[in-house]
Amino acid sequence: MSQPLISTIKDKCKLCYACVRVCPVKAIEVKASDKHVSVIPERCIGCGNCVNVCSQGAMQYRSSIAETKAILNSDNDAVAIVAPSISGEFEDITDYRKFVNMIKTLGFKYVNEVSFGVDLIALKYQQLICDYKGKYYISANCPSVVAYIEKFQPELVDNIAPIVSPMIATTKVVRKKYGDNIKVVYIGPCIQNKEEALLFDGDGKVDAVLTFKELRKLFKEFNIIESKLEYSDFDSPIGNKGSLYPISNGILQAADIDENLLTSKITTVEGGKDMITAVTAFHNKIATIRQNYNMFFCNGCLMGRGMSTTGNKFIKRSVVVKYAKKRLTKIDVNNWKEQINNYINLDFSRTFKANDQRIKMPSKKEIDEVLKIIGLNSKEKTLSCGSCGYDSCRDFAVAVTKGLAITEMCTTATLRNSHNYINALKATNEKLAQAQQDLEASESKARQEEEVAKEASKLTSTMLHKLHAGVVIIDKELKIIQANNSFINMLGEDAKEINEVIPGLKGADVKILLPFNFYNLFSYVLTNNEDILNRDVQFEENIFNASIFTIKTHKIVGVIVRDMSSPEIRKEEVVNRVTDVIDKNLELVQKIGFLLGEGASETEQMLNSIIEFYKSQKDKKK
Repeated sequence: MSQPLISTIKDKCKLCYACVRVCPVKAIEVKASDKHVSVIPERCIGCGNCVNVCSQGAMQYRSSIAETKAILNSDNDAVAIVAPSISGEFEDITDYRKFVNMIKTLGFKYVNEVSFGVDLIALKYQQLICDYKGKYYISANCPSVVAYIEKFQPELVDNIAPIVSPMIATTKVVRKKYGDNIKVVYIGPCIQNKEEALLFDGDGKVDAVLTFKELRKLFKEFNIIESKLEYSDFDSPIGNKGSLYPISNGILQAADIDENLLTSKITTVEGGKDMITAVTAFHNKIATIRQNYNMFFCNGCLMGRGMSTTGNKFIKRSVVVKYAKKRLTKIDVNNWKEQINNYINLDFSRTFKANDQRIKMPSKKEIDEVLKIIGLNSKEKTLSCGSCGYDSCRDFAVAVTKGLAITEMCTTATLRNSHNYINALKATNEKLAQAQQDLEASESKARQEEEVAKEASKLTSTMLHKLHAGVVIIDKELKIIQANNSFINMLGEDAKEINEVIPGLKGADVKILLPFNFYNLFSYVLTNNEDILNRDVQFEENIFNASIFTIKTHKIVGVIVRDMSSPEIRKEEVVNRVTDVIDKNLELVQKIGFLLGEGASETEQMLNSIIEFYKSQKDKKK
């Protein structure tokens, strides 16, 4: 299976849908899963509109350059048959004999004019039209027109003129002249000719089809320049008025077919849109029209998509006419007639085959569902901006149901959705802005609270370090979270050295710093959530009084430690404990007062004097 005639260079496609808009048969599909368009070969008619319109160069037609090089390098004689549109292509060549020699310099042994094939075919059309038997025909010279009828108006296949195109007619001529072993390369302005050439074998076989664009590439590759070459004329047979073929009614001129509006039996139609409209009219109203059609998809072959530049149609037209006039001044008419007689009896007949590519019309429900998606109601179904490439919104909806298009191709719906999205985004942005303001206020408040907390923590830490009692906070792993200086001093020199490296003994393990009987009390409180108050604990040579209480259940405890050997603590403790003794025994003293009399009073005075003594000592020290 050969490569498709037209394909997409995926990396270059920007999904602009320009190709979809210009494709007359909607042979380009857009799938939601792809990031590029795709050509449907079965539906394509090779008109080349998509190639011409793609600004990204993403659409390409099948190249025949490598194929042509292989022919030129083979042992067979290579024959170039050149379409008369070459006069409109090479406006930069000063003399047609120069571009003939340029082609021969590539390696072609013979260069023949397709205009002679036009002359032959023109005569066949003259016979067909003049021998009217109640049937009207559409010319078969344009391969894109033929492909369109076969695929999209197959009912008219029998109305296609049963005559080969000038390309095939000329091939038959050169094969008769040079033999069956030659290789024939057609050079012309049409892309679809590449597909047409695949349909013929035998004396009508074309081995390769080069467009004028591809011919220029070969000239550039082999550095073939006009100024370096001499003149070389076309090989015979030489064409006559067939040189006018690039102009749409040129073939009628070649056969002197009547074009008088009052008496003519044939109408010339050119241009894609007019071609489709004319074919439809031919199918529906031929009894009213009562005309044969000389039909071309392009505005004349001089505007073919295989030309290197489209240029201005009217300038090209004038160049073609000028070229034809120059050729006709030098033609030997008698020799031309003789050559016509030599080849007119070749078999130039052809048949055509219906290849219906029309897709079954979807149901009204399916179409309405798509229309609803793109935001249209029943009153708007006939509207269309044309941006999607379809003539109406309904046609577009049909294409979507067929899988040839996606709803995103509808610019109006996309813009509407974009506006809705923008409005929703605006509302969301406003909410986000308010949320941001609230967040900033919350962050400001949090920073203030953090500063307050830091200040409070600083004050608390300062207060802890000012206390004479040791204070330490322990986590559930019995690791120190914070300890004040008094606690560190109680533990001795080892703890002080650690404190120099790790201030506050943060992270230190109390199991290393304290004996088991001491830190076991911490574990008890952590586990049982039961505080221990005023518990005396032996630590080395000293007696510590510890109070352990829960700060965070099962996670953090606080410990207040007093060194009972400290003079201040000892005096204070004596005072506290004597006071406790007095309070606890006061009732007993009162009860035995009757028995002891003044003895009880003396005991109380003695104990009070002890208390006052310690208090006075404490005040003096202060």
